[in-house]
Amino acid sequence: MEKAEIIKTENEKKKEYLRSYRTHVRRVQRITAEIEELRAMKMYPSVKDNDGMPHGSGGQGDLSGYAADLDQMIHDLIEERYLRIRTYQQIARQIKKLRSENEKDVLFYRYIKGLDGWEIAEKMGYSERQVHRFHGKALAHFEIPKDVIECQ
Repeated sequence: MEKAEIIKTENEKKKEYLRSYRTHVRRVQRITAEIEELRAMKMYPSVKDNDGMPHGSGGQGDLSGYAADLDQMIHDLIEERYLRIRTYQQIARQIKKLRSENEKDVLFYRYIKGLDGWEIAEKMGYSERQVHRFHGKALAHFEIPKDVIECQ
């Protein structure tokens, strides 16, 4: 039973590593949405204070706080985009090392494209059950890069 627990832990680490790309994708999307929201609020200020009434300056008051917030968000977005690209390159390189094309496809569609099992099955022309088998074999054959293991 100990071996099964070790394998599960190992597979969970592999899945966590593989999921890290989609995490970066979501962060980029969220930061982009935050920037859009901040710009929209500055462009179309509707209420000031909490009284629900518009006030005179039309939002043209102190821009330094807005500029600082926007600058920080843009910096965060650039950093997150860099991490997304670097993570994609690392994961794609590891996936390409697998021998089986089916295993490569399953990991790519699941962890890079973010597809569910049924969507992968449809794309590949296999049953969900077979895709699940491919996934299990792919995880068994997949290796996390040594430099990533050392950081965990």
